[in-house]
Amino acid sequence: MLSSLKNMFKVPDLRNKILFTLLIIALFRLGTHIPVPGVDFQAVKQLKAQSQKGGVLGFLNLFSGGALTQFAVFALGIMPYITSSIIMQLLAVVIPKIEQWQQQGAVGQKKITQWTRYLTVALALMQSTGLAFVFHNGGRGFLGRNANGAQFDLIPHFTVPRVMLVVLTLTAGTALVMWLGELITQRGIGNGMSVLIFVSVLSRIPFQGGAVRAEAGNVKFTAILLLALFLIVAIVFVELGQRRIPVQFAKRVVGRRMYGGQSTYIPLKVNQAGVIPIIFASSVLYFPVLLSNVVPWTVVRQFIDQHLVQPDNLVYIGFYGILIVFFAYFYTAITFDPHQQADIIRKQGGFIPGIRPGPPTEAYLGKILNRITLPGSLFLAIIALLPSIALAIWGVTQFPFGGTAILIAVGVALETMKQIDSQLMMRNYEGFLR
Repeated sequence: MLSSLKNMFKVPDLRNKILFTLLIIALFRLGTHIPVPGVDFQAVKQLKAQSQKGGVLGFLNLFSGGALTQFAVFALGIMPYITSSIIMQLLAVVIPKIEQWQQQGAVGQKKITQWTRYLTVALALMQSTGLAFVFHNGGRGFLGRNANGAQFDLIPHFTVPRVMLVVLTLTAGTALVMWLGELITQRGIGNGMSVLIFVSVLSRIPFQGGAVRAEAGNVKFTAILLLALFLIVAIVFVELGQRRIPVQFAKRVVGRRMYGGQSTYIPLKVNQAGVIPIIFASSVLYFPVLLSNVVPWTVVRQFIDQHLVQPDNLVYIGFYGILIVFFAYFYTAITFDPHQQADIIRKQGGFIPGIRPGPPTEAYLGKILNRITLPGSLFLAIIALLPSIALAIWGVTQFPFGGTAILIAVGVALETMKQIDSQLMMRNYEGFLR
């Protein structure tokens, strides 16, 4: 490991990329501590304490690196870009034009990226407007209540010019975060957006770890550390786990030469959807909170406040887990099309041993995909629900090593290490994963 770290800085090109990435990360962390003008700092401190209890607010705060509860310039973080990227992937299924762009290679990808940027700015504009109103009236349960039982009001002087200033500041911050991520992708190491999420997640761990030790004591803190180590090993095992489906290509004679006759495989990951189902499920859980602001029935509001906002509630835990399993199947079905894959294999003259080309291959791929998605989705649900379970059993409100955080951190770390490893192997150096 130490020799690999030394080799990273021996290569000038790789060294410059790493230093550039670290510079962008420092600028990103600076932006998460610059507050939006015109907010009440005492209310910000109280909101920050409330977010440590987890739930939807804690999840959104995770992706902003704590900037959301500080009401900083980068309060929205990378979430609008993630949402717009997911929307573009979903639209490719129903809009033929976007599907054509996906098949056009680099040219089509450039068009998709441009439209993703436009959609990101539009979503940031809407979300920042919504956040301004939520942070003013407390969101009826979304932000919780302060020590006096009153709703949070981060924008006491709520005027049209002040709201416009807040909205423009948050939207500009999102556009800047998106640009910083693209700079890392172009000139740095790893996928820029993933690296920024990775930094946001890791930035919360030291503070929350100290809070757990102060709240629960050394015994529970040691138990949580051991649980975190076990989670890291389990996530690495599942993330690298795949079902390899063998594919054999028939021999072809072109002129006097013989082509084909090779064998390869289709790697199907156990966790094909990654962390996307958790993001989808958290977004769906946020909808009832928004509806409670407009629904006039008191019974509905009380049910939402008691069962769908508190992360230690059994209804919240069960509903959250079911949504994660559902969206794992949903997103896997969108990203991997057995019909398209079977058609590609047939056109290239390939076949799966023991399976006829065409519809039988499609049915076989669909069956395998459904079977490996089930353990992957259940694993995701367990990982995401661990903080809520710890809160319900131990009463620990500060859970720093949540499954979602570790899942994101381990996934991004593995991908970045693979990229650095490939750069080192190109220059005849020993890499991390060798």
